[in-house]
Amino acid sequence: MQIGKLPNRSLAQLLAAVPHADPRVVVWPGVGMDAAVLDLGTTQLVAKTDPITFATDRIGWYAVNVNANDVAAMGAEPRWFLATLLLPESASEAEAASLFHQVVDACAALGVSLLGGHTEVTYGLDRPVVVGCMLGELIGPRPVGAAGARAGDHLVLAGPIALEGTTVLAREAAELLIQRGVPPDVVDRAQRLLEEPGISVVAQAGIAMRTAEVHAMHDPTEGGLATAAWEMAQAAGVGARIDANAVPVLPECADVCRALGLSPLGLLASGSLLIAVAPADSEPVVDALRRAGYPAAVIGAVTPSAQGLVLQEGNAERPLPEFERDELARVFDGFGDA
Repeated sequence: MQIGKLPNRSLAQLLAAVPHADPRVVVWPGVGMDAAVLDLGTTQLVAKTDPITFATDRIGWYAVNVNANDVAAMGAEPRWFLATLLLPESASEAEAASLFHQVVDACAALGVSLLGGHTEVTYGLDRPVVVGCMLGELIGPRPVGAAGARAGDHLVLAGPIALEGTTVLAREAAELLIQRGVPPDVVDRAQRLLEEPGISVVAQAGIAMRTAEVHAMHDPTEGGLATAAWEMAQAAGVGARIDANAVPVLPECADVCRALGLSPLGLLASGSLLIAVAPADSEPVVDALRRAGYPAAVIGAVTPSAQGLVLQEGNAERPLPEFERDELARVFDGFGDA
């Protein structure tokens, strides 16, 4: 199989075989579902696990934030984190300590408690791997997630797309980018996107929920914004129309994608949050996010499922592209298709 997460169609077939026997499970696994939700009586616990495998630099920081984002996208506050750190035999104790402190610092920045996990040096790895597990508690009375999108909703995007993919490429393939004509100062700015504006959307999710009744949220990760829209549509049984001209793309992202022949729509996109709200609530949500310093825009609408998923580019329309795997995986596959 090719590098990257399993295609959604294959994943859906596998998940269809999972028995739904425990009545305490409020949200079971499914395509487009960011996390599980358990009703424990006094609280509703949200649970998420996700690995970091593409990046080698700052992977402890990535691991905490991408797991926290998925918990926040369910309408919950991230509270507790566990991490499994797998190190190659070539790793030094200093590298292990650096990775550990990245996790500690990222947890502290979000107000999350690090509960423990596991750390080991293992064979067969050429880079560190971090597998995180984030637990949180629902803020409101019900989960949000991706499945609540309704036909007629506006789609708000908080944050620019492909921020994470851009910063990973700038950190992992800087020399290649410079060879392809990306100016060194652009590569440097792209590397710093990890910290500024950063890949966390925890605050943005909280702002949206305090401002309006949020019908659905989804955290675009592998496969970018396009895959997130497909996953939300599948989870909710709806269609979607995306206005390409309204989607914010940072100049650094545009330069990196142009140099490598990639589409920003299909590039790893932690740092953005897709939000579905009633039309009357979209502008208040956008305004609240902007007042807090977060870029936001209405980028489209939820449509009936029969209309499918459409990308509008000016007066032209075409089907929204499907990315069987993230654009980043094509680069990590040896730049064969770039």
